[in-house]
Amino acid sequence: MAKTVGDFLLERLHAWGVQRVFAYPGDGINGIMGAFERQDKIAFIQARHEEMTAFMATAHAKFTGEVGVCLATSGPGAIHLLNGLYDAKLDHQPVVAIVGQQKRLSLGSDYQQEVDLLSLFKDVAHEYVQMATDAAQVRHLIDRAFRIAKEQRTVTCIILPNDVQDLDAVAEPPREHGSVHSGIGALERSHVPPAQALQQAARILNEGRKVAILAGAGALHATDELLQVADLLGAGIAKALLGKAAVPDDLPFVTGSIGLLGTKPSHDMMNGCDTLLMVGSNFPYGEFLPKEGKARGVQIDIDGRRASLRYPMEFNLIGDARDTLRALIPLLERKTDRSWQDGIAENVARWWRVLEARAMNDADPINPQRVFWELSPRLPDNCIVTGDSGSSTNWMARDLKIRRGMMCTVSGGLATMGCAVPYAIAAKFALPERHAIALVGDGAMQMNGLNELITIARYWQGWGNGKLTIMVLKNGDLNLVTWEQRAMGGDPRYAPSQTVPDFPYAAYAELLGLKGIKVERPEDVGPAWDAALASDRPCVIEMVTDPKVPPLPPDVTLKQARSYFTALLKGDKDALSIVKAGIKETWDSWFPPKPP
Repeated sequence: MAKTVGDFLLERLHAWGVQRVFAYPGDGINGIMGAFERQDKIAFIQARHEEMTAFMATAHAKFTGEVGVCLATSGPGAIHLLNGLYDAKLDHQPVVAIVGQQKRLSLGSDYQQEVDLLSLFKDVAHEYVQMATDAAQVRHLIDRAFRIAKEQRTVTCIILPNDVQDLDAVAEPPREHGSVHSGIGALERSHVPPAQALQQAARILNEGRKVAILAGAGALHATDELLQVADLLGAGIAKALLGKAAVPDDLPFVTGSIGLLGTKPSHDMMNGCDTLLMVGSNFPYGEFLPKEGKARGVQIDIDGRRASLRYPMEFNLIGDARDTLRALIPLLERKTDRSWQDGIAENVARWWRVLEARAMNDADPINPQRVFWELSPRLPDNCIVTGDSGSSTNWMARDLKIRRGMMCTVSGGLATMGCAVPYAIAAKFALPERHAIALVGDGAMQMNGLNELITIARYWQGWGNGKLTIMVLKNGDLNLVTWEQRAMGGDPRYAPSQTVPDFPYAAYAELLGLKGIKVERPEDVGPAWDAALASDRPCVIEMVTDPKVPPLPPDVTLKQARSYFTALLKGDKDALSIVKAGIKETWDSWFPPKPP
């Protein structure tokens, strides 16, 4: 039985199924740290920074569906958690944050490291954030934090003053007025809309002649159902970036990503459809959805608060994506006219030829698209791909063909830099038998990834294999922001803000006892991927790429073109190279190679 509140906390976490806590120590959680030493059921995983622990907890939730847990000390440690916790909140992942606090008697005295943590966490953990002031509270604080995080798919927070952590544990609160007796009982609720609602939604879909499906993260577990619906309705399937693994990219009617980093087939399908079925997606950019009034809409989402939020839907079904689609399928009529889907398939086949041609264009020294194009057929079965935020995300979204059984994620709602490496680390702890691949720009690698290579060096041999590959897209530029400045602001590249210092990523990996590969010639890209993926230890593959290859949107607007050329005319020193690269990209779009 637990001796202290710290001991009881870990026992209760274990009862909730927690196997590991991502954490960084500090004197504000000394009582919990002592409890860790006295038990062996929950692993303490030490990252290099508290933000990384929150990213790892988020990734654990994404890859397992379970609640992720992170732990930090009071004051500065708690503050460091926030960015990773907002990543969880905006991507609707269940994470419980446990943070220390100063002694109860010192609160309100402007004590060292005293921060108003209830106010600090009130936004990111607004569904539930509470501070324990009595040992008898701790049981129901833990239980409610976990239950709310799991049911609402959100962040919750428990604050434990350091003197409370050392109080005698109260496993069973007294049976008296005012006490609370909580439990861990299984949580289950109805996930299927009523029959009448399903019939009305089916009628809209059956009447559509050109149906487009948009799948998001909420549909990741509904692959078979999405494919069956697409077959019945003769539809195409586009994917929000968080839903990239919802359906395989090697199917002829799957148009790929949508949005600024999306594909031309997705763009054309959304502009040409007469009916939109949105499944488990909170895709924010309405300009890439059908024009209002041009298409009827049906939305399936587990959360009614997001119904008709991005498009004025004619009917909303509130329920789990897989269960709702299963109930909807018997009501759908198979369309005999397949011309809409056949046209989508022709566009998709043409687009893959465009991407291959673009990837093989010359660059100085390596075309970044080629890095991803060469990786795509080499992706190991059932691998886990994590992407960061930057221009690398564009190429990942477009050039990688995700197959059935793979997982793929990025920071979606927050789109923060620095998540890919801690995501991959969490993947290896949760699913160590699978190959994890992190795709990172050099800016994000310097922000967070370099330090987490130390974490990898510390833990990788305990995973049972070294199947972890980190690709650094080294172009010396904060590339996505550079292109945003050109295309949105009409400003040339500003070197003081955009230049990333040179760093020997592969050599640093070797220094840590990992494998490092540096690639500077395009013909070496494929063999380097082969060597990296075959490595018996975690490998950093450093791809030296050209920052002047433009990540063109699927349809360049007049406003974007005007801003783009304004930036070049203002004296962008890379103007000539950019124009040449843009011409190549456009030529490939107009005249892709003929099919074999």
